[in-house]
Amino acid sequence: MAVDEAILQAVAGGRSPATLRFYLWQPPCLSLGRSQPPDEADLQACSRTGFGHVRRPTGGRAILHKDELTYSICLPLDDPRAAGDIVESYRRLSEGLAEGLRLLGVAAERAESHSDNDGVSAACFDTPAGHEITVVGRKLLGSAQFRVRGALLQHGSLPLFGDIAAIVDFLALPEEQREALRARLRVTALTLEEAAGRKVSFREAAKALCQGITEALNVRLEEGHLTSEEKASADTLHAGKYASPEWWLGKRLQENTGVPEVQ
Repeated sequence: MAVDEAILQAVAGGRSPATLRFYLWQPPCLSLGRSQPPDEADLQACSRTGFGHVRRPTGGRAILHKDELTYSICLPLDDPRAAGDIVESYRRLSEGLAEGLRLLGVAAERAESHSDNDGVSAACFDTPAGHEITVVGRKLLGSAQFRVRGALLQHGSLPLFGDIAAIVDFLALPEEQREALRARLRVTALTLEEAAGRKVSFREAAKALCQGITEALNVRLEEGHLTSEEKASADTLHAGKYASPEWWLGKRLQENTGVPEVQ
């Protein structure tokens, strides 16, 4: 999360180009949305299994980052692909993701209605929000967007294989609600393996998403690496923000980044 925000800051300041990034989590990690109550997470379960926990800079509900691909896109707001409000740019970027999944033989569609996950459960994959990626009505790829003055960050999670309901073991729920949510997730969401009818590796999925974004958004991608500025900024953000108890508890931290947040 610190690296994503470090790239966002550099893109907002015009010191880095628009950036598409794919990554895995090691060890696996439970992430909460920016405004999600921390007491919805079961930190004892995370500790028992050696999993991490973090609060994302973007909104949404809890995600278990295990057996999945995480992507992030940082764009300057004057880029035509970022044009319009959050919903319009979110829709445009989601079409690139959907096209990539179609290249894998998945009948990916964008959910047209916007659902309020806050009224559903603590788990992100319980219900698709507007323009998130679904397959026959079941959520496959969840995303969220956050903006600072000058740039946007959109990132999301694509479950590759495994038990889509595994997140339930890391949420603070009474046993009855836990089992109900576990059963519901297995109906409302699915993994890429289920959608494609075969196991798709991280590398194959990332390559397909690159191609889909290239074709749908008319961009040319070049392989790159974190700059020294981005690495130093990520270290600072990790120590002063994402690893801090205050940020986990949902307290806003005052940062001197030079790129004010916008709602």
